[in-house]
Amino acid sequence: MNRRCILFFREYCVRWLIRIQSLAAAGITIARRVFPGALRRLGHPTRRGIMLTLAAVPALFLLYVLALVPFTPGIGDIRKARIDRPALIVSADGRVIDEFKPVNREWVSLGQISPYMVAALIATEDRRFYEHHGIDWLRTASAALHTFSGDRQGGSTITQQLARNLYPDEIGRAPTLARKLREAITALKIEAVYSKDQILETYLNNVPFLYNAYGVEMAARTYFGKSAHQLDILESATLVGMLKANSTYNPVLNPERALERRNTVLGQMNKYGKLKPDAYTWLRRQPLNVNFGLQTAPRSAAPHFSAQLRKWLITWAERNGYNIYADGLVVRTTIDYRLQTMAVQAMDWQASQLQWIANGAWNERTGCWPGNDLFRTFIRQTPDYRAARDAGQSDQVALRKLGMNRTFVRALCRSKTQVQAGFVAIDPRNGDIKAWVGSRDFGDAPFDHVQQARRQPGSTFKPFVYGAAFADGARPGDTIVDRNVAIPLAGQAIWRPTDAAPPTDRPMTLRDALVYSRNRVTAQLMQKESPEKVARLARAMGVRDSPLAAVPSLALGTSPVTLKEMVSAYSTIANRGAYVEPRMVTRIEDHDGKVLAEFASASPEQALSAAAAQTLVDVMRDVIIRGTGAGIRTRFGIRADVAGKTGTTQDNADGWFILMHPQLVAGAWVGFDDGRVTLGNDWGQGAHSALPMVGAFYDMALRARVIDPDARFSPETRAPRKPHARQHRQFLFWKF
Repeated sequence: MNRRCILFFREYCVRWLIRIQSLAAAGITIARRVFPGALRRLGHPTRRGIMLTLAAVPALFLLYVLALVPFTPGIGDIRKARIDRPALIVSADGRVIDEFKPVNREWVSLGQISPYMVAALIATEDRRFYEHHGIDWLRTASAALHTFSGDRQGGSTITQQLARNLYPDEIGRAPTLARKLREAITALKIEAVYSKDQILETYLNNVPFLYNAYGVEMAARTYFGKSAHQLDILESATLVGMLKANSTYNPVLNPERALERRNTVLGQMNKYGKLKPDAYTWLRRQPLNVNFGLQTAPRSAAPHFSAQLRKWLITWAERNGYNIYADGLVVRTTIDYRLQTMAVQAMDWQASQLQWIANGAWNERTGCWPGNDLFRTFIRQTPDYRAARDAGQSDQVALRKLGMNRTFVRALCRSKTQVQAGFVAIDPRNGDIKAWVGSRDFGDAPFDHVQQARRQPGSTFKPFVYGAAFADGARPGDTIVDRNVAIPLAGQAIWRPTDAAPPTDRPMTLRDALVYSRNRVTAQLMQKESPEKVARLARAMGVRDSPLAAVPSLALGTSPVTLKEMVSAYSTIANRGAYVEPRMVTRIEDHDGKVLAEFASASPEQALSAAAAQTLVDVMRDVIIRGTGAGIRTRFGIRADVAGKTGTTQDNADGWFILMHPQLVAGAWVGFDDGRVTLGNDWGQGAHSALPMVGAFYDMALRARVIDPDARFSPETRAPRKPHARQHRQFLFWKF
């Protein structure tokens, strides 16, 4: 007998003896207290006592089995597990944009599976499948005898294997008696709930086949390029052969082993009469004929949106007793499929052009070469550099060798210089999120630049400063002298904001200061309103998740925020100063259409007075007409009533643009994941990087009339642009 098996069996018996001893000791203690006279008779056993002792062993075993029952899946869970009904995510215009599957699987009925597959499975895995009720006692006893003799064999039926596949956490994989008992109990429950055909169907739709292929349908497509009902005898035998050990009998990587195992399956089919006479001899000589092709799950139309929604839906489902993978929920979202498609197209178009520019600025002859200090920093941050230093190379030697490795340089350069972007659009009237594109390609860059990324917003933050001033009674025609200023900070520090153009030392209206994005004037206005007041207003308007440093430079957007927060805050401006929390879901239904929950728009919160919001919209119209956002008119020919603002951060690390329409507010951020990489002084500006993305989107949306080209902000009256001189108020008395 195999020595390892003997030692295992001995250790197993010892553990059980210890358990029995513990139980016996506990029983004796109780007996001493309850039946003090009974123990005296143990020294003189009778026939009745011996019989009771022999009966105690199976009784204790039965109690142990019963104690395990509560730790196995319930009948209700088992009923749900057979039906694969993933949650469907539906757009506001009725298009399915995603479905939440736990794995890459497509459920097919037993009638859609080749009969050869079923015959091969039963002949190989469980030939008495139709005769037992979940446990094949003959096979179990045979497997136990072989195991004790040193030839370890499995005795699990198809139903027991299904129990393991459906409930790996509850049953476990450890080779213990407790695991086998939990498996057997669950198998008996499954047989009580399912018919034999339902068990086969569920098993064949749940079994894994490597390469993220779950179930026979995905396996047939992956290994043979066809559907499950088209599988022939040889292909069915190959897939069934993989069930013993997927990796060992992988027909792609281990074809010889897979062929041998396939012929073993054919032998079992022949042995139990599943093949025609003389067919086995011919079949076993045939090649595998694998037609391998990876099967990827269908892409979501809004993958970053779906990723955020999945987190929320899991919490909702757990709280309300639903399973998002099995209960067939239908989730009605706010996403507009048409606008989502337009947003993706706009991002692809603009990001591709910017990538062409980035590739010219960052290549092996310019930015991505060891002579560039920044690229040397990138090299020092790689595992390859650390490995070289650990091997004893000096900094200079490691840099030189890695810099000469063209494959390494190209890979590092590409990882650092991929242009990234985020885009989101919100209906300001109800907070509905209409489009959400978190990156150029979710597969390559799943990081979400709409909700996860926090970047400095630059001048797109300035409207909060002007909004605070308008709320305090300032008017667009009021003036501040455009001059150099020195603003004291904490300690001995001094902040001196600058602009691209030198100061004029002349009064400039608040309108023109925002239209032309003047930093010096905005900084002075910030001092008048106070950083604390502006930070409170920004939070009230929608910047509610990111911390805002209440310092003077906040006026120029130095505190990192998310794109979603900024577009939400601009939606407050477009909604006459009333903040409405962004909404993703309108209602949830079951698979029969019954409404399970409805989610109304959040109640509006007045964050900015309606008058101040209207004034702000009017001033920001001029940003589009004659200011930094004029490209919306001149380049894209958009004549609708729109208002917006560009934003560019220091060294052109971030480009922003947000545009407001009465029915839709949309914004884009463009940059690199590593903020030290830039597009240069020209293309890095928000007017050149982010604005075209938003402009192209609105051009498509307005032409398709998804939003009304004739919609106007209310009221339509505009504040006078050149008020009488007596109405001007010059804040010349501020001292810094």
